[in-house]
Amino acid sequence: MSALGSQEFDSLSKTLEDLVRSALPALLIPQSTTGQLSALMELKSGVGGSESSLFLGDLLRMYQRLAVTANWKASIIAKNDSDGGGIKDATVEFKGAGAYDSLRWESGVHRVQRVPATEASGRTHTSTVAIVVLPLIEEADSQQDELFSMADIKLEVMRARGAGGQHVNKTESAVRLTHIPTGVTVSMQDERSQHQNRRRAFQVLRSRLMDLKLTREMEERRSTRRNLVKGADRSEKIRTYNYAQNRVTDHRIGLTKKNLDEVVDGYGIEVFIEAVKKDHEESLLEDCLDSIESE
Repeated sequence: MSALGSQEFDSLSKTLEDLVRSALPALLIPQSTTGQLSALMELKSGVGGSESSLFLGDLLRMYQRLAVTANWKASIIAKNDSDGGGIKDATVEFKGAGAYDSLRWESGVHRVQRVPATEASGRTHTSTVAIVVLPLIEEADSQQDELFSMADIKLEVMRARGAGGQHVNKTESAVRLTHIPTGVTVSMQDERSQHQNRRRAFQVLRSRLMDLKLTREMEERRSTRRNLVKGADRSEKIRTYNYAQNRVTDHRIGLTKKNLDEVVDGYGIEVFIEAVKKDHEESLLEDCLDSIESE
């Protein structure tokens, strides 16, 4: 009987530990209010010239492949190609439940260290790409939680321009929106008609204003002893892709994996995204427990 009791105690102790680790955090951490939102990702080349533009293309393909794995629909809604075969900047729409809550952790500066194809001496260069991920607000959703008044919007139309400043067409199809209270500006000219560009521009504007709202709410809730999201500052380096050492490092949580090819192929990036999400949830749990102790 003593032996059976000891075995049952060990089994129950393990079950209790598993419940504390898995079920308790889910009960204490507030449910995400953005769990069903799709995402809008803006990528912009930074330091490194043509190599930065090429790296942006690599990242874009990485996220498109991730979208396939996650059953999201990825659509490029704006893109400016560079002369060297890369991409200067791009805006991508990821439609699917959970897209924003996963991709939001990709906001920040991504750094690549590798030897460019054009480098004759074999010297390693460092280039960067800045990424901003916004919650994608559909027109139907925006009616329930209006983010702006049309009285606060300055709408301008102009001719869309192509490479070298040449006019793509003779009609005023390009659209620029300015939200006067915040100064947020959105320009769109990639669609064929003014109506389509206007719809896209308002979609991006809603996403940026929702992002400002969510950031403000998170700042209001955060503990004074912790940062909003460690390392999520969009001007801060969040991840380094080192080709010479086949290494990817996330600087926010100190996670390093030697699987660069797998990450860039879009099949290994989920490990980093999930690790940052888990770290954030643990920080929320700590804040929740601290608030309970102080009451």
